[in-house]
Amino acid sequence: MTFRNPGGSDVPADAGRTGPGRTAAGRTGSAAGRTGSAAGPTGSGGGRRTAVTVAAVWGALVSAALVAAPLALRDRLPDPLATHWGSNGVDGSMSFAAGLAPSLVLWGVAWVFLLVSAAHGEVLNRRGGRAGWWGFLVGGSVFALGVSGSILLANLDVADWRQAAMPGWAVPAVLGAAIAAGVLAGYLGRGEPDRPIEPEDAPAMRLRPGQRAVWAGRATNPWLSRLSALLLVAGVVSGVFLVLGAPVGGAVWAALLPLLPLAVILSLISDVRVRVGPDGLRVGFGPLSWPAFRVPTGKIAWATAERRSPVEVGGWGLRGLPGTGRLAVMVRGGECLVVRRAGGGELVVSVDDAERAAALLNAYAAEEAAA
Repeated sequence: MTFRNPGGSDVPADAGRTGPGRTAAGRTGSAAGRTGSAAGPTGSGGGRRTAVTVAAVWGALVSAALVAAPLALRDRLPDPLATHWGSNGVDGSMSFAAGLAPSLVLWGVAWVFLLVSAAHGEVLNRRGGRAGWWGFLVGGSVFALGVSGSILLANLDVADWRQAAMPGWAVPAVLGAAIAAGVLAGYLGRGEPDRPIEPEDAPAMRLRPGQRAVWAGRATNPWLSRLSALLLVAGVVSGVFLVLGAPVGGAVWAALLPLLPLAVILSLISDVRVRVGPDGLRVGFGPLSWPAFRVPTGKIAWATAERRSPVEVGGWGLRGLPGTGRLAVMVRGGECLVVRRAGGGELVVSVDDAERAAALLNAYAAEEAAA
């Protein structure tokens, strides 16, 4: 790989490294390979196996409870079951099996996802990821059990589903219990603090006086890209049928039209393109690299490469909390460019070859500070 050097020849990828035998990661090897963790309880191999084992047993017990409880109360429940309540009371029903399946299916999907992410992903390598993972595991199970339990409670000992009444406290109780359990589990399972990466450990590169190089990279999420394409096709087809007056009914096709803006949003967050140059950092979204935002060199203190997980920042896409100075562009878990802002705060961007991007950013930031 080479960096583009405007006005001159290409700069080899290993040019200007910080000393004999060193990589662009500086003193301690590859910054992208470091997890930043102090080998907390679930950051090591043994801890990961323990977490996966606990999750497997816990998930199996929750799944068994979601099946066993309805079967044990089968003789005291109507068929069909009341499954939906509105402002005027119960307004929807399903058969016994169909009414209880959603909680089991949703929990099963979440459980499998958490197991796979723990066994093969980056989520347990950092404290924030561990907290989120344990929180979702326990909080999600409490939510699934609470939803199923509240439906059973409302239908218990009623002769007909129309007589089922959902207590007003049920919904806030389920939500509150799930959130409380998730927060507590996340707190207890977060493990030791991450080992902080200091500026002197960050990737470094020396540029010759007057030398200017440009780095460009990207990261994509194939699953989100495919989903975006699928929603785009569905939205276009629904729009065509709506215009043509399809016999199914305009209301049906009109309801599908929101798929178009959703497809556009998914397209933007499934592909991110990053450019590092003398003027700083540019992050563009989508296949056209637009819209985009920039961070000037003068506002960058230093940069590094770390492995991050979507669980740490609350999911995929553009993530951040106002007033915290923290922003994440999370397309996929794994290698990320982490930029520490001069005025405080942090920017995390999913991108391949983040170590080289960080090294070049640090070179320009050092020049800016020296000037």
